[in-house]
Amino acid sequence: MTDSPSRLGTFWREWAKPILTAVLVLCALRSSLADWNDVPTPSMVPTILEGDRVFIDKRAYDWRFPFFGWRLGERADPVRGDIVIFPSPADGRRLIKRIVGTPGDVLELRVDQLYVNGEPATYEPLDGATLPGVEGEELGGYRIHTESIGGTDEGDDGDRAFEHPMMVEPGSPAPCDFGPFTVPDEHYFMMGDNRDHSFDSRYFGPVPRDIIMGRALAVALSVDPDQYYRPRFSRFFSRLP
Repeated sequence: MTDSPSRLGTFWREWAKPILTAVLVLCALRSSLADWNDVPTPSMVPTILEGDRVFIDKRAYDWRFPFFGWRLGERADPVRGDIVIFPSPADGRRLIKRIVGTPGDVLELRVDQLYVNGEPATYEPLDGATLPGVEGEELGGYRIHTESIGGTDEGDDGDRAFEHPMMVEPGSPAPCDFGPFTVPDEHYFMMGDNRDHSFDSRYFGPVPRDIIMGRALAVALSVDPDQYYRPRFSRFFSRLP
């Protein structure tokens, strides 16, 4: 009986305390510096697939207090083309979308063609089978393109040029026309790369700057939920366009 406190003290010092410290440090890092996000929906296909686990840089835009998420200071503003995570203004669910409009931008969608400040995006056909981990038969009936949106090549003021894969489904009942719409100050307009199957700013409006939680940079791991969670090794550690 006299050994019990001593054994408990040894267990606490040698096992429980180091494990608890490691868990707290890991949780603090995940809440304020970096995290990974599971993707359960197809709204960002073909860029992000269902079953991808995406690496999130939570320091991309703000310094945040660990665990509580309070903003301590700004590091940089999001720019057009960034893929970001944020809670949905509609129901609070965590979403991952691409920024297509920054404060002051005038956006319009005409028959699935995006216009930014009156300039039309350009589209080049893209073979979906050439994308890592994407099998051509999964995308039958879709039109896949590389969408290019103009601006300056190296700008960091939200007017940066970028290109990325996107797709539409001909005949889909989803709205293919929108706007024109002017993005308010301190807000950003989000869209999914799977344009006809994305719940985004066309439905819930622009997203406030202060609820954007981080930037998605790469696919860390990926499994195929339709193939018994078979690993998609070609997508491991692949950077997001």
